[in-house]
Amino acid sequence: MLHRALQGIRVLDLSRILAGPWCTQNLADLGAEVTKVEHPRHGDDTRGWGPPYLDAPAGTEGDPRLSGYFICCNRGKRSVAIDYGTPEGAAQVRALAREADVLVENYKVGTLGRYGLDYASLKAINPRLVYLSITGFGQDGPMADKPGYDYVFQGMGGLMSYTGQPDGAPGAGPLRTGVAVVDLSTGMYATSAVLAALYQRQSTGVGTHLDIALLDVAVAMNANQAANYLVSGQNPQRSGNAHPNCAPYEVFRCADGHLILAIGNDGQFARFCAVAGMPELAQDPRFATNSARIGHLPALRALLTERFPTRTRAAWTEAFDANGVPWGPIHTMEEVFAHPQVQHRGLMQVAEHPVMGRVPMVRNPMLAGHDGPLVPPPLLDEHNAAN
Repeated sequence: MLHRALQGIRVLDLSRILAGPWCTQNLADLGAEVTKVEHPRHGDDTRGWGPPYLDAPAGTEGDPRLSGYFICCNRGKRSVAIDYGTPEGAAQVRALAREADVLVENYKVGTLGRYGLDYASLKAINPRLVYLSITGFGQDGPMADKPGYDYVFQGMGGLMSYTGQPDGAPGAGPLRTGVAVVDLSTGMYATSAVLAALYQRQSTGVGTHLDIALLDVAVAMNANQAANYLVSGQNPQRSGNAHPNCAPYEVFRCADGHLILAIGNDGQFARFCAVAGMPELAQDPRFATNSARIGHLPALRALLTERFPTRTRAAWTEAFDANGVPWGPIHTMEEVFAHPQVQHRGLMQVAEHPVMGRVPMVRNPMLAGHDGPLVPPPLLDEHNAAN
């Protein structure tokens, strides 16, 4: 198991919001000791990003609370409140950095340098330090000094240009995802970069400065859509719930709700046609191959849109399961955490906080099979030695 793989690694977390804290939570989950440095007055911005909040039991002194947003990405960390804008605070952070293996920050380029907390300054006192900077646009370039947020990069990086209903359809227009996917992907890329830098340090004996930009991640996340453009020269278009390269691969309405049909090859399509009572479609030149189906998708969609409402979701899915036709449900969060497979995998876990009591969280997917105790997110300045 990996849950103690980074035991002995000390991480100094100067990051806020989501991308940086997602990275440092991964490191904490893998066994690193993570110390989160927060502003003494308000802490990480996401402490106030609610409702909803998890409140302390009635009568608790100070009425502390944790926002759901803060809970999602700050498990397993210690919190100390330090104002690094003062000489005393900057000295405290330098003292922590001297003993750290990794430092993670997501301030605008040049901000920490004003306090002697930039990579060059800290490298001088700790050459083994892996220093990770997460910014909107990177450490250099014409936009390096500008801030940036997930939503901006979903648009700027191209994702929103092909996400949403196509022109002419109800609700047509660009659409963002329902969760901050650029921040989360940045946190995952950052985690990989930190682990690689620690591995490299074993042979070189020195740390490095990692430059991770949300714009870079947003462009890389386009994956097959970017490759499709680079190969064809054609901008991908919004296709609603349809897949740009496979068909039929989208949402259909049944008699009593929706399901996802996910046909990935011609054999699956033939099985689907048999189940649907339309075996002739698999022989129709317009639909016999995936490329043909993509080329005649409006006609195919019209036929399937008419057929799906003739049966309930349960009837369709029972037949699909019996015949190897790929499909999927569309769950609410309540249905997600009630699902037997999700429960079997232990994806909802609870940590016990000495003040807040039971804190519900989602298990890190890297730690399948680990059922050890979880360390809950900290209250602001909870681990200051003076407390």
